[in-house]
Amino acid sequence: MKREKADVMKNMQYVLNMRPVLNKDALFSDGSEYYRCPSEPMPGDTVKIRFRTQRNNVDAVYLVYGDVRQEMEIWSSFNGFDYYETQIKMGEDIFRYHFEVVYGWVTCYYTYQGVSVNSEERTEFEIYPGYHTPAWAKGAVMYQIFVDRFYNGDPSNDVATGEYSYIGDVSVHVDDWGKVPAVMGVREFYGGDLQGILDKLDYLQDLGVEVLYLNPVFVSPSNHKYDIQDYDYIDPHYGKIVEDTDEGILQNGDRDNSHAWKYIRRVTDKRNLEASNQLFAQLTEEIHKRGMKIILDGVFNHCGSFNKWMDRERIYENQEGYPKGAYISADSPYRNFFSFYDQNRWPYNPSYDGWWAHDTLPKLNYEGSRELYDYVLEIGKKWVSPPYNVDGWRLDVAADLGHSNEFNHQFWKDFRKAVKEANPEAIILAEHYGNPESWLMGDEWDTVMNYDAFMEPLTWFLTGMEKHSDEYRQDLYGNSDAFIGAMKNHMRSLHMSAFYTAMNELSNHDHSRFLTRTNHRVGRISYAGAEAASSGINPAIMREAVAVQMTWPGAPTVYYGDEAGVCGFTDPDNRRTYPWGREDQSLIDFHKVMIRIHKEYGFLREGSLKFLWNDYQGLCYGRFSNDEQMIVILNNRDYDRDVEIEVWQTGISRLEEATLKRILLTYRDGFTTEEYSYITNAGVIHVPMPAFGAMILYHKCDDTVSEK
Repeated sequence: MKREKADVMKNMQYVLNMRPVLNKDALFSDGSEYYRCPSEPMPGDTVKIRFRTQRNNVDAVYLVYGDVRQEMEIWSSFNGFDYYETQIKMGEDIFRYHFEVVYGWVTCYYTYQGVSVNSEERTEFEIYPGYHTPAWAKGAVMYQIFVDRFYNGDPSNDVATGEYSYIGDVSVHVDDWGKVPAVMGVREFYGGDLQGILDKLDYLQDLGVEVLYLNPVFVSPSNHKYDIQDYDYIDPHYGKIVEDTDEGILQNGDRDNSHAWKYIRRVTDKRNLEASNQLFAQLTEEIHKRGMKIILDGVFNHCGSFNKWMDRERIYENQEGYPKGAYISADSPYRNFFSFYDQNRWPYNPSYDGWWAHDTLPKLNYEGSRELYDYVLEIGKKWVSPPYNVDGWRLDVAADLGHSNEFNHQFWKDFRKAVKEANPEAIILAEHYGNPESWLMGDEWDTVMNYDAFMEPLTWFLTGMEKHSDEYRQDLYGNSDAFIGAMKNHMRSLHMSAFYTAMNELSNHDHSRFLTRTNHRVGRISYAGAEAASSGINPAIMREAVAVQMTWPGAPTVYYGDEAGVCGFTDPDNRRTYPWGREDQSLIDFHKVMIRIHKEYGFLREGSLKFLWNDYQGLCYGRFSNDEQMIVILNNRDYDRDVEIEVWQTGISRLEEATLKRILLTYRDGFTTEEYSYITNAGVIHVPMPAFGAMILYHKCDDTVSEK
């Protein structure tokens, strides 16, 4: 009996030794339409959930949710993989799930973070029923314009030197388009306007842009216009001035500008305001004719002290059709729009709550005024409705609005409802630093500006620089493990709907230019000087970054001038003018190529993502669908080297040779689109990578995944 038992155990050990080892790298699922169908289900929908394994490699796969352990069945086998599937009925609540994989006596789990020996609730996949983001925004190529610095199409609407006083000094018209912005350059105006955007639409369309995002365009005294004066009208200095006068223009040296007639006439005369709104409607109409979209900047947390509701500078006082501002009179109809501190000092020098204590940025007191609350909801609706038909809002400091977290969430729920009723396909995209999960439940924001899961990790990895150029960290420079860890951690909080529409920028109006970060120089213009921002830059690293930007999930967003080689430290140096006639044409050409690749290979908009290889200064990831694969390889070292990549993990067969076509190669001195082929050996390729180089390979399967 003992001998028989020993023989059985011996035979079992023989079988186990002959059996293939569990291939953990073959295990895969995500929230894309290829592994979750539909990817954005409504309550009541039947959803197909899929999971991939190596063929004949596991004993069973279970979908686990709550207390349910639901066995999955093989739906298709293809290229050496088994694809398991099961179905679930979507309810009203968030659906959280993971996979359990059984292999002999071994059980492992697959969550958002990949394979693990334990399942953790915080890493589960999630489905938010009813969470829908506009299809046009998924992977859309966006272009951000700081209007005053893009192009001056109508000099007649330019701000005049001495036209008014702002934060202790007078407005300045800059005659030299190429001048570097002053350290305190908030009063400097270069003349960029809406007509300038109209004049350059051919350029933007040729570049491949699909969506324009404009920094604020409403009436405001600053060049950045984040201190809005009137939400109902486009600033005539960006639009049209049809009624003008030089009477009362401020003389040089005069600082008492509270009643500068020229400015008052320009920004309060309804003929100018209506003409400017009409020009904006023409701009949106022309953009839409070209098949493009437009997003406006919504600054609703605070306004400006110039605002007609506050009127601290007495712009609207005694103007026909404008009630007294809250700073002027305790009886103002706008009194409760703001939080005033000292009632006893009224009305001579009232103090009020300013955002981050800035008295030029009075914080709006929504809790104190239902009228204000409803008014801003109407503003949200107005600009996405005819005749303007804007395609969405970018929300400035959205998490700061209100005086409590609970109120903030309620406001954005109501804002979303109002905007989506007016234009169901308008996008609501918020500026946010940190975890945005609580706003991304499908009933508030659609998505965010993607700092945590794009700009910051990529900047640290490729340059070692903080996004303001305020710090250099050797420990993060080239640290691909840190990059992958940050990406996986922060991508999860975006879910899939927000992930594919997130605004992926390398630079913007708040941070240093990415090209400047390639010089590893810590600095600001105030002490380092303008020349330091372009000294020692490495355009090859910029090309690596753009290659990632245009192949990464989300909406790649180009900050005006980045494509032309503009440099600059953080605000205000990052707001230099577009260098018309002095562009880096090679960098523009590279952007055109990368945008074309992004648009030509449609699966990049909603396809899967998998990290394939990494080491110090090296990274490779795959983007793929059921039948197409793109491999992106980076070598950020300053010397050439060979790399080995297991491309089979993206779904390419290991059972036979496959040909991968090189569609782009960047290197230290330039780039090429000359095609070259690499042949796999058991699903592996060996590739020579140049210094500071990026390579993009493409493969399409002869057959597609099909149901058994």
